[in-house]
Amino acid sequence: MRGQLGKVAALFAGSIRPLTPNNRPSGIFKTPVEQAVWIGRNGLEGDAQADLRVHGGPEKALHQYPAGHYSVLAQAFPDVRSELFPGALGENLSVSGWDESTVCIGDIFQLGDAVIQVSQPRTPCWKIDSRFGVEGMTQHIHQNDLTGWYFRVLSEGLVAPGGEFCLIERDPRKTSVKQLLSLWRAHRPSPEALESIAAISTLSPNWVKKMNDRAQQLRHLP
Repeated sequence: MRGQLGKVAALFAGSIRPLTPNNRPSGIFKTPVEQAVWIGRNGLEGDAQADLRVHGGPEKALHQYPAGHYSVLAQAFPDVRSELFPGALGENLSVSGWDESTVCIGDIFQLGDAVIQVSQPRTPCWKIDSRFGVEGMTQHIHQNDLTGWYFRVLSEGLVAPGGEFCLIERDPRKTSVKQLLSLWRAHRPSPEALESIAAISTLSPNWVKKMNDRAQQLRHLP
């Protein structure tokens, strides 16, 4: 799969807006980027996140969400079918041909002039249910590994819609995002398996800690 080319279907960025019903500030609302944009260490120029404790930053600089997941969500939530299209879940990047089973932790991609690396899965939160006014979408996304993933930026640069997206390097462990998510969702995974993934040097520090902490908790269970 190394060297596999793709085309950037769309780029998305957005400002902070109130999210109903409580009008809490959120950066989940994105609109298409129509021209070349700079990708810095913290993501796309012009993109904003409301709660920087859990969103944004170098380890979550860019979010990619598989465009094919929207048809899956539309089948599960037909009442909001018309609202389910690329960009609606707050992602920055839409490229066909990639999903959680084909993308691995540590994968390095050329994105326009920038170089980016897969750092961790996305953890869906309550804001998705609020965004669409439905209950259970967040849980459905979590339970079915429809989360997407985040990138860190290794080399800054310009990218434009329709530009090239190419895998240029893969970690020898080849641990897919789906494998990580499936292990994390397991009722009682082996501590050794958790620690093995935590040892991947390209996994974000936050997820390294989560994996190791859970492994320690499991070791103390009867």
